[in-house]
Amino acid sequence: MLRVDGLTCGYGRFVAVRDLSFAAQQGEALAILGANGAGKSSTLMAIAGHVAVGGGTITFDGEDITALSPMGRCARGIALAPEGRRLFRDLTVRENLIVGGYVRDARRTDEAMARVLDLFPRLKERLDNQAGSLSGGEQQMAAIGRAMMAAPRLLLIDEVSLGLMPKNVDICYEALDALRRGGLTIVLVEQSLERVLAMADRVVVLESGRLAWTGTAAQARGNPEVLGAYMGGVRA
Repeated sequence: MLRVDGLTCGYGRFVAVRDLSFAAQQGEALAILGANGAGKSSTLMAIAGHVAVGGGTITFDGEDITALSPMGRCARGIALAPEGRRLFRDLTVRENLIVGGYVRDARRTDEAMARVLDLFPRLKERLDNQAGSLSGGEQQMAAIGRAMMAAPRLLLIDEVSLGLMPKNVDICYEALDALRRGGLTIVLVEQSLERVLAMADRVVVLESGRLAWTGTAAQARGNPEVLGAYMGGVRA
């Protein structure tokens, strides 16, 4: 579904990721782990088309999308739920969701929204509330829901649990697990090791923008010293 080969990307003269390669299979959850500044978010943003690629290729479903615009990638089935949610705070939840489906047939908006509300029932009660008035957990649900409005085949999600109460983390991960079981491919960045390793199929660990370790989630759980060496002391 997704192949990253020799990816180098960054911001101006600053190189955030160097010569990174990995792949994600159809219906798989792939976790990208690493200490702060390791290049995790930059990798997701490069896949989504928001960070300049200085070298390597990104292939999605057999097509080289390295030079494709963010909207072009979204139209092909890639959606991003960014770090910090980045909702339009002055718009309602309903309006934020509608924006997420911009690249899709407007006639299917109601159908897509019904699927999102089935995934996150709490949002039904918040549809006409401004997004900025929501709790952190509700905002994360809305951000994931907004990405799902594009009917993606690949969901990129950055820092699922950041700043959330445990109950809301549970809700978000239960939704992601349901989506993966339904065939959606998910690539996620996360700091909560226990939570992400319980859901992920495979793991990529970055250190200073380079691949440090990769393997199955089961292998990662069985080798805490490997993760400990590359997570900068982060704990679940």
